[in-house]
Amino acid sequence: MADDVLASIEGGATIVHLDVMDGHFVPNITIGPPIVKWLRPVTNAVFDVHLMIENADRFVPDFAEAGANWISVHQEACVHLNRTLELIRHHGCKPGVVINPATPVETLSEVLDMVNLVLIMSVNPGFGGQKFIPGAVHKIAKLARIRRERGLNFRIEVDGGVSLDTVAEVVQAGAELLVAGSAVFDGPDITANARKLLKAAQAAVPEKKQPEIIRA
Repeated sequence: MADDVLASIEGGATIVHLDVMDGHFVPNITIGPPIVKWLRPVTNAVFDVHLMIENADRFVPDFAEAGANWISVHQEACVHLNRTLELIRHHGCKPGVVINPATPVETLSEVLDMVNLVLIMSVNPGFGGQKFIPGAVHKIAKLARIRRERGLNFRIEVDGGVSLDTVAEVVQAGAELLVAGSAVFDGPDITANARKLLKAAQAAVPEKKQPEIIRA
């Protein structure tokens, strides 16, 4: 894992996106705070921890202590979303909120002024290598419009099926943070894959709107 992280950073990745799954909110189990803590000395890149879990409040302190910089939680999994976002900030991390493909952007109206980022899932969370859901492009564009109209400054992130075939329309819609898994890590040369994806993203938008690629 450490080697893969460093290879993707060499290829232009600026943020390390860590997917945390609990086998309840999503049908898979991945990593916990000990892995984040172990990986933290490998790089000083921002750790973007994506909690695809129930009972996020219980684990926020542990991930913050392990070295997370950003912690994002799902709107669908949080009973008291406002309270959870405040808890993340209380523990020294920047809060983010995530919505699944079937969740409307409008459900976030009351928390958009509280978050550092909004993550649009462009696949149903739980497994890598899924096909990009085209409707995510419209949600990204709608979110970008709401941000502009309300004068807010959260960043727009997209996760799921981001590849050479989809990255242009994603960034043109307004996404600034790109989470890439299979597009970067499938194949023998992680660094080259990251460079190709970043180059394709940058070529699709003006220089002042350049996106960042994130290692998943």
